[in-house]
Amino acid sequence: MISTRLDPRRHLLTGAGSGIGRALAERLRDRGDALVLVLRDARRVDDLRADFPDAELLVGDLAEPGTLNGIGRLVDGPLDTLVHAAGIVDLGAVSRLRLHEWQAQLDVNLTSPAVLTRELLPHVRQARGTVVFVNSGAGLNAHPEWSAYAASKHGLKALADCLRGEEQEHGVRVTSVYPGRTASPMQERVHEQEGKDYDAGAWIQPGTVAEAILHVLDLPADATIPDLSVRPGPR
Repeated sequence: MISTRLDPRRHLLTGAGSGIGRALAERLRDRGDALVLVLRDARRVDDLRADFPDAELLVGDLAEPGTLNGIGRLVDGPLDTLVHAAGIVDLGAVSRLRLHEWQAQLDVNLTSPAVLTRELLPHVRQARGTVVFVNSGAGLNAHPEWSAYAASKHGLKALADCLRGEEQEHGVRVTSVYPGRTASPMQERVHEQEGKDYDAGAWIQPGTVAEAILHVLDLPADATIPDLSVRPGPR
């Protein structure tokens, strides 16, 4: 469903350096929309500037949620979309996971999206826009060795559900997207931790998930998609 708006829409994304976030940013760029990209590392600015020359680039370390305080003041005007696509994963049994491994995943996957959402809500409200949380199948079902990651993603679902109810009066739509295993650097890392060979062609492609997110973003204002699961097709 393609938007009929004539002016360029404006989207703020995390995780545009790779995977689903990168694929979505490329599609939004190619159709002429305006981008605001949040980078965890200032050293990535030149890399992303080369591929997204017209984008606004902001630096905020998702591993340090406190660095996001005040970032809303660096953004001018309305945001049609806020997409949380960044994430990290470290597998391990509960009996072995160390505090820093728990803390890192909770900070990047849950606390930082909460802080960033709070900071940017005034801009999303101006546009009566959409907040998208790229969650995971692990946000619906937890499995052995995935406790910290699944806990952060279950928390992200709770954050989205609460936000949806709170922001309805402001016309803000909130969607959680739950991709299955997707070919990305994160998936490659998961396979390494699992001790398995990695074949990118065996999993959902990032562009496929990006297309599903675009459908959410382009949905007419008379409807919303609260939750969207994307699973591998039959083989």
